Amino acid sequence: MLKDLISYIAKSLVDNPDDVVVSEIEGEQTSVLELKVAKEDLGKVIGKQGRTARAMRTIIGAASTKARKRAVLEIIE
Repeated sequence: MLKDLISYIAKSLVDNPDDVVVSEIEGEQTSVLELKVAKEDLGKVIGKQGRTARAMRTIIGAASTKARKRAVLEIIE
């Protein structure tokens, strides 16, 4: 669910949606979502002063409370 959510948001932001890859590493209490995008789209995902990335992390945090888990978003170059 969280993986699909991040994938949808990222694909909506970038110029190369085919290069968006989201992988999820699940732990007992925490899930780590790794987002990879094309190098030229990295700025669009991070946003000005990291605002877009922070907004995505806030959405993930809110969505993960429903599953009673903590989620962390990592944006990988």
